[in-house]
Parts: sequence; C-alpha cells; structure tokens
Amino acid sequence: MFQGTDVSILSLDDLNYADEIEETGNTFEENALIKAREIFERFRKPVIADDSGLNVEQLNGEPGIYSARFAGDNCTYDDNNKKLISVLKKYPEPHFAKFVCCAVFLSNENQFVEYGFLEGKIINSSTGKNGFGYDPIFIPNENGGIKTLAEYTLEEKNVISHRKRAFEKLKNQIKKLRE
Repeated sequence: MFQGTDVSILSLDDLNYADEIEETGNTFEENALIKAREIFERFRKPVIADDSGLNVEQLNGEPGIYSARFAGDNCTYDDNNKKLISVLKKYPEPHFAKFVCCAVFLSNENQFVEYGFLEGKIINSSTGKNGFGYDPIFIPNENGGIKTLAEYTLEEKNVISHRKRAFEKLKNQIKKLRE
C-alpha cells in the first residue's frame, strides 16, 4: 500500500505485540482510534490502524461495527453469512449494503481519519471460494455487479477494496506531511 514512499511499515508481529485490543467504540472511527492510541501509547511511534465492517441499508447499518461477531462470539464467517441472509428474508430485494473502512494515522503532531467504501448488495446464498467474511454473499456494483467478492481474485478485489480506498487517501495525507 505504501510502495513508492519512504514510509516503513511494521506490523504488530514485528513489534512482538500480541495483546487483544478491546473495541469499545460505537463507530468504526472510534474503534480505529482506540487501536491506534493503544499502540501509540505503547511504542511512541506513528501508527496506522483501521476498523471496518459491513453496513446493510435495510438494517439501519447493521451489522456495522459488530460485523465480525454478528452471529455471536466465536462465530464463523459462515455463521455470520447465514444469520445475515436469515435476517434479510423479511425485507424485499435488493438488499443494498456497503463495506466501510475507517483508516487512521496517529503521531505526536498529527491525526488523520479517512474512509473507504465499497457499495453493492447482499444475495441470498453463498457463491465463490475466495476472500473471507461476507465476500460470498456480497456483489459489488463495480464491473457490472455480476459476481460476488468471493468470485474475484485477490488482485481484482484489491483494486476495488474499501480498505484500499481508505488507505490510499491516508497515504496521500501522509505524503503531504513529508513534502
């Protein structure tokens, strides 16, 4: 993501940080900032963090920040997909949804927050083997809206990803600091 810049990225593994950071915020932004602040306080280095999930229009934005545990604690991706399909059965199609990513940069002097979105719709059965999470039941509007994210290759998915969009914006903010 930061190729072509002089920014060096260290992962939490690189820092030998394995603690679970509790996401207690009410929004993607609050959760991303909680993670960034925790790591910044620990290492005193500039930090990039994110939070993301799926917002479904007919469910007033749910599962939202609870996307990873929509079907309960310790649930699988398949459990989440089945629950979402079940909940949406009482609503007419199409089931408009969007993936949301909030990416943040935090340092001593700066804090940037950027969002990326991928709009599409939820379908009633899983299709495709690639990806993870809600990918098998989400058809993005891009490329004619004819296949689920799980039918995209990783390279194809990364071109349209909500995360890519958020991090590209964040990268541009960071580049401005270095000019």
